[in-house]
Amino acid sequence: MVFGFGKKKVKVVDPENSEPIEAELEVEEETIEVEEELIEEKPKRSFFQKLKDGLRKTRDIFSGRLKKLFTIGSKIDQDTLDELEEILLSSDMGFEVAESIKESVSKAYKNKEVENDTEIKLFIQDEIKSILKDGLENTGKPIQKINLNGPTIITIIGVNGSGKTTSIAKLTKSIVDGGHSVMLAAADTFRAAAVEQLTIWSERLGVEIVKPAKTGSDPASVVYDATELAIQKNVDFLIIDTAGRLHTQKDLMAQLHKMHNVIKKKIPEAPHETILILDGTTGQNAVVQGIEFGKVHDITGLIMTKLDGSAKGGVLIRMCKELQIPIRYIGMGEQIDDLETFSPEKFVDALFE
Repeated sequence: MVFGFGKKKVKVVDPENSEPIEAELEVEEETIEVEEELIEEKPKRSFFQKLKDGLRKTRDIFSGRLKKLFTIGSKIDQDTLDELEEILLSSDMGFEVAESIKESVSKAYKNKEVENDTEIKLFIQDEIKSILKDGLENTGKPIQKINLNGPTIITIIGVNGSGKTTSIAKLTKSIVDGGHSVMLAAADTFRAAAVEQLTIWSERLGVEIVKPAKTGSDPASVVYDATELAIQKNVDFLIIDTAGRLHTQKDLMAQLHKMHNVIKKKIPEAPHETILILDGTTGQNAVVQGIEFGKVHDITGLIMTKLDGSAKGGVLIRMCKELQIPIRYIGMGEQIDDLETFSPEKFVDALFE
């Protein structure tokens, strides 16, 4: 706020004359300067644009090298096939995927199904899409209400640092936006920070949470209380956060099995979904985690996180090929809305764009 002095014509009344007269007087004027803040809303990026941006590093490694390998007039010989395999491996697609695509390209070229660089690249795209969808009917299928007579129970598993708690918040937001009620259960009882973080998210999202009485409480008791309360309140979904266990920690894996048994006492067919959270930046380690968790639990889907900016985006293809577990969602950023239902077609198109 700025004050200034200046001359200004004003009407005044002369005590000896009832008629108002105009006079030029020096008066104190209040000048208010308002700094207008321009609020520019960033246009919301489409799912495809997020994929393109997130897969940029993977695309530079993979698609860029493919373009150089398959140029106009390219012939497919053994050296070309070997280099194709090396490109696929460098993108964390794994030996099984690389060998499969290499053999398919060789066969298609010999049978004259593909004859030029454009046809070869389109053929590779179709092969990858086929791997992502082959026999996995739930790939890209969002979480749905399964239990029509009570809460649909979802257990979330994964190691610390994979983005588990944040993914729960994003998944909760997605379900709530779909018109359903959600309750959270903080069964990662040995980490006070995990309970606190989930509590903050529950408050922000306006959903109820069941928490342990103290740090280190029996996770199974938290799950029992949450399941009972979810049934009483007839909520649509109960999402259970579990300890960020490593697949090598047998005692924690057994603890997860105990929690599942507690749930089944209340709802025999539950949990209806067991979702594994995997960090997309860890490549081979993510595959190992998926294999080991899969030995102990019936995993119904994967959420792949931290794909934005990762150079290891090809690991998704490897996961589908080697684990035969459908990818349900992918995390493409840090915002609450940055959880997208996985689309094999759009993923592959973004990888080659």
